[in-house]
Amino acid sequence: MKHNTRKLIMHSMYLLLTALYSGIYMFVWEKYYNKVLASDRITTDHIGWKGNLLILFVYLVLILLFSRTYNSFRIGSQSKASVIYSQGLSVLFTNGVTYIQIALLQRSVPTPVPLLCAAGVQIICAVIWTFAANALHEKLFPARRMAMIYGSRQAVSVVKKMARHDDRFLVCKAVNVSEGTDAVLEAVREYDAVIICDVPGQMKNDIIKACYDSHKRVYIVPKITDIIIRGGEEMHLLDTPLVVCKNDDLPLEALFVKRICDVLMSAVALVIASPFMLITAVCVKAYDKGPVFYTQERLTKDGRVFRLYKFRSMIVDAEQSGATLAAENDSRITPVGRVIRRLRIDELPQLINIIKGDMSIVGPRPERPELAEKNEKIMPEFSYRLRVKAGLTGYAQVMGKYNTTPYDKLRLDLIYIENYSLLLDLKLILMTVKILFIPESTEGVKEEPDQ
Repeated sequence: MKHNTRKLIMHSMYLLLTALYSGIYMFVWEKYYNKVLASDRITTDHIGWKGNLLILFVYLVLILLFSRTYNSFRIGSQSKASVIYSQGLSVLFTNGVTYIQIALLQRSVPTPVPLLCAAGVQIICAVIWTFAANALHEKLFPARRMAMIYGSRQAVSVVKKMARHDDRFLVCKAVNVSEGTDAVLEAVREYDAVIICDVPGQMKNDIIKACYDSHKRVYIVPKITDIIIRGGEEMHLLDTPLVVCKNDDLPLEALFVKRICDVLMSAVALVIASPFMLITAVCVKAYDKGPVFYTQERLTKDGRVFRLYKFRSMIVDAEQSGATLAAENDSRITPVGRVIRRLRIDELPQLINIIKGDMSIVGPRPERPELAEKNEKIMPEFSYRLRVKAGLTGYAQVMGKYNTTPYDKLRLDLIYIENYSLLLDLKLILMTVKILFIPESTEGVKEEPDQ
């Protein structure tokens, strides 16, 4: 079976689930909400078939938007549990926005029970669909036999991560660049796909061209310069194509809009979160009578140092002997601290930092000066993260973990900086909701001694 045919079958599975979601919603709409709307003479008469089509269209747009944001159709590249979790979030957000739409149409506050029941049925459908789609994907797309071409020990961690997805990646052979071009190209010809990790420029070019010529897939672990080039703009000098890497700060209009959004969203978030912050403050104080808040020097745009606010999650004087990285199961973390760190509640006071202008809602995680200095000695490019304001959430926080290596953090943050847009900010904010309840995202806080 051809690759395109197999992809068509999987896309048909995606459409089937979307149709199920929409059908369940339209049943609830027609049986409960549309009848109430039609019987309310003060509001309007029945909206008719054209109105129903519009309602269906809006629902389809919303479910596809949230599904794309949460990568809900990533069968084969995510675990079944992650796909189900993503589908559940997509359904809940879509139905939540739809409920607001229904309330506006009716000019009242209708009962949410039918929509909640619909969400329950939709999630059950998502579970069944995920297992069926995953089994179909494994049959249609067996694991690729791959060759790893590498030039450093960094490749070991990449292979280990790929081994967790052995239903998709099967690394059969590893060839170091020191073995020579002939050995490398022989591995390229022998296997279905190639992974390139820290390979010199000329050899990397040869591998990519050989794979392009033979229609083989290539996975590249990008270097810093690769990410910068990807963020460049295309232009043409008469008949010569160019890629321009402007390497400027964000445009003034983007900075202005970003700042306005930061202030408005932080103010609203503070109001909504104030009850949880009050409860947290009482619990932190009641545990050991120590201070509720903890402040710490951090770095933001252009290396400026500011005082970051957090709820204290460690014992008092946890760093008497100096800055110490917080390890997994760190004995300095209090019982209250473990809970608020797991739920990220300890980060809420940073909303004040955002309003003050020290931080943005989305941006690189603010690093401690002494740890940044240590990282910059190993990789001077680490300072590139300071081209934008530090953020409460960000690309590295969403796509990585607390124990992500500094070099991987740098690459993730550069991807954000080089591809910045307001839509990307919005997507990362929505993605933050997804990682709040994923334990792996908070495991081993090894790079920072956060209290």
